[in-house]
Amino acid sequence: MPTLFVHRDHRRNFAENRYVYAVVSRRSKGVSIGVNLNPDKVCNFDCVYCQVERKTPPVVRDVDEVRLLDELDEMLDLVTTGRLFEHERFRQTPPALRRLNDVAFSGDGEPTTCPRFLEIVRAVAELKRRRGLDEVKLVLITNATMFHRPPVREALAVLDANNGEIWAKLEAGTQAYYQQIDRTTIPLRRVLDNIAEAARIRPIVIQALFLRLHGNPPPAAELEAFCERLNEVLQAGGRIQLVQVYTVARVPAETFVDSLSNAEVDAIVDLVRQRTGLAAEPFYGPGG
Repeated sequence: MPTLFVHRDHRRNFAENRYVYAVVSRRSKGVSIGVNLNPDKVCNFDCVYCQVERKTPPVVRDVDEVRLLDELDEMLDLVTTGRLFEHERFRQTPPALRRLNDVAFSGDGEPTTCPRFLEIVRAVAELKRRRGLDEVKLVLITNATMFHRPPVREALAVLDANNGEIWAKLEAGTQAYYQQIDRTTIPLRRVLDNIAEAARIRPIVIQALFLRLHGNPPPAAELEAFCERLNEVLQAGGRIQLVQVYTVARVPAETFVDSLSNAEVDAIVDLVRQRTGLAAEPFYGPGG
């Protein structure tokens, strides 16, 4: 899919909002309303490709749930009435992408670390129900590190009951490469176990970002190991409905990170399909 100008603008702000923003998402193939549950910019990963600007102090550190829901209600109005596309940032949105695909829990850190994640998921689901937006998805964009916590498991069940999807990050096959890319003290095994457990209950989407590190693409052995990890999830009874293979499309945290070429992304997609039999879809860098 070619990268349009509106796809490159993923600023997590809109007007005077503190928590809710809108993006035209390549992977959602339409408008995604983001709910930022980490305005303090704290994350349990420190990914080399992260686009969050962490040098500027956050405007707020806590989540004001009343304000968040008010902002979401207003944003739903803007999108569903089409008034969003009168704003300068969204005027060039092609007609085919002027559809509301989802409300996504994402933001400036790992959303499931928010202390009131469960309560906010419930409240957002209720707001969506009240507005009759049953066809609009609730998407959780996550690194899957907290799925073992009971309140998070309960929140995932709320997503299941409200047209929800889990987009779980997995972009390494070995602990060593995972540490290089995601830079966290949380072991890869916990992520894999959490993904497998979640995928046994409902089909999930895997989001896999691959990149050029110090000028080098991912080693062939690493990509083979990545496919082995996917097969482990399947062998454990997990269901994966799609693997999204993408690369860096916006300015990353580190200067030694760069995008893969379209051909390199396509080759990874082909490898995933061949080694796992899963559906896989490519998303290219800024020139793609």
